[in-house]
Amino acid sequence: MNGFLIPANAKRGTLIFNIFRPIDLLIFGIGIAFSMVLLLIVDTNNIFMAILAILPVCIAGLLVFPIPNYQNVMCVLINMYNFYTLRRRYEWKGWCFYEQFRDEFKEDKRKRK
Repeated sequence: MNGFLIPANAKRGTLIFNIFRPIDLLIFGIGIAFSMVLLLIVDTNNIFMAILAILPVCIAGLLVFPIPNYQNVMCVLINMYNFYTLRRRYEWKGWCFYEQFRDEFKEDKRKRK
C-alpha cells in the first residue's frame, strides 16, 4: 500500500494555519493596521467615532472568515461577481444534433479560431 495517492486534505496543507492564504492574512493585517491608526487619530470618547475606527478590521475579518465549501467569504463574493458578470457560452456536444443547427455551429467555430 505504498501508492502515490493524494490525500483528501492536500489543499489544507498548503494554507497558513490550514485555513488562510497569504493574501487573506495580508488583507486582515491591513485592516488591523488601518484601524489602529484610526484609533490613535480619532477621539475614542465618542462611541460613534470609536465604532467607525474599528470598522476596517471588522470588514477585513468578515472577508477572510472561513466558511464551509469555500475558502472564505471573499472567495464566495468573487465567485458571485464572476458568475453574474462574465460572459458564458455553453456548447451542446451531445449525440442529438439537429441538421438545421449544424451549419450554424460550424460557422461559429470558424469565427472563434
